[in-house]
Amino acid sequence: MRKIGNLVRAHRVTNGSYTEVCEGRVQYAPVKSLWYFAMLAGAITGMAAFFSWTAIGVFALVTAAVLLFGHSLGSHRKLIHNSFACPKWLEYALVWCGVQVGLAGPIGLLRQHELRDYAQRKADCHPYLRHGAGFWRDAWWQLHCELKLGAPPAIRIEPRNAQDRFYQFLERTWMLQQVPLAVLFYLWGGWAFVCWGVCARVCAGVTGHWLIGYFAHNHGDMEYEVAGAAVQGRNIPWTSLLTMGEGWHNNHHAFPYSARLGLKDGEWDPGWWALCAMEHVGLVRDLRLPGGIRNKNGLDRCRFRPFLMKFWW
Repeated sequence: MRKIGNLVRAHRVTNGSYTEVCEGRVQYAPVKSLWYFAMLAGAITGMAAFFSWTAIGVFALVTAAVLLFGHSLGSHRKLIHNSFACPKWLEYALVWCGVQVGLAGPIGLLRQHELRDYAQRKADCHPYLRHGAGFWRDAWWQLHCELKLGAPPAIRIEPRNAQDRFYQFLERTWMLQQVPLAVLFYLWGGWAFVCWGVCARVCAGVTGHWLIGYFAHNHGDMEYEVAGAAVQGRNIPWTSLLTMGEGWHNNHHAFPYSARLGLKDGEWDPGWWALCAMEHVGLVRDLRLPGGIRNKNGLDRCRFRPFLMKFWW
């Protein structure tokens, strides 16, 4: 048994009945769905009408930068888990990059993450919250629908984020935040750069986020187990570079506050490498690591499973 402990998060979910995260209905979300279809249409247009290796290079570079500095460092390791400290201007820049992924605004991301995290650590939860409905149905649910729980738990976002005016602004305008980049890309390379640098990038980011979420909660190897939890995170090693280290999801479930997700030699974690480089030049500090971290929401029930590895391939 490897003890993890109980450092309690500032973002908190209030306990309710057992069925609070089990009973609900999945319904079509028009805005979410139309946003995805619009980005998909732009991506297909780019592939069909504006194919160029330069535009593809722009797509690759900008997508990698947004996933690394925005999604992994800004939205996940900083905004959601506060796993390192940095100046406020840098935090804002990283979180703004995270909005460029095209998933939601920062407060919306926090709310959805806290609900999923809370639900997955219960004894059971709705299939929508645990990616448990099968591959194609889960794709439809996650990309085009939303879950309406009958009696949802109360989620309180800590005031430093909920009352932050910049985050409130991003929450109201998160779709419009693609416009500045779209204008720059148009001035730089015309519609080809817009289709590839904005539409294809957002489509890839949103689709990839769902794909990794599906596999990281259903298929992969497990080294740690959170006892009694409805969902166990799984490590997907081959995605470690593509996801900037986010593919080490079993490690993350075990040590959610850790700024380092790839914990062993050979567990490649570009997000951690970037943080180490930024720490070296004085941009970040106080990087949290598993050795001094206690498990989230007061739970002390994570155990080491060296001989219970499961592989989806």
